[in-house]
Amino acid sequence: MAKVSTIQKNKTRLKLIEKLSSKRQYLKSKVKDKNLSLEERISFQNKLNELPRNSSSIRHRNRCELTGRSRGTYRKFGLSRIKIRELSMTGDLPGVIKSSW
Repeated sequence: MAKVSTIQKNKTRLKLIEKLSSKRQYLKSKVKDKNLSLEERISFQNKLNELPRNSSSIRHRNRCELTGRSRGTYRKFGLSRIKIRELSMTGDLPGVIKSSW
């Protein structure tokens, strides 16, 4: 199981991303706009740089909802490969069956 602090840190990052995503998207579009002058684009870039680093979506890590494991996480279930195997063997994941041929 992952440390509780890393799980909480990831959750606070997700909240910050949701809060500032529209502002970040607006500033990025203004920076890429070729119709604006260079000085205006630089000023928008400086405003973008002033935003917190954790508001960038790239800093969010997909983690298992049960254990907090960061590696081997399936997006469809939000679980790690280990927990998917355990839950599917006990029949707790609906629609998932063991394959046989």
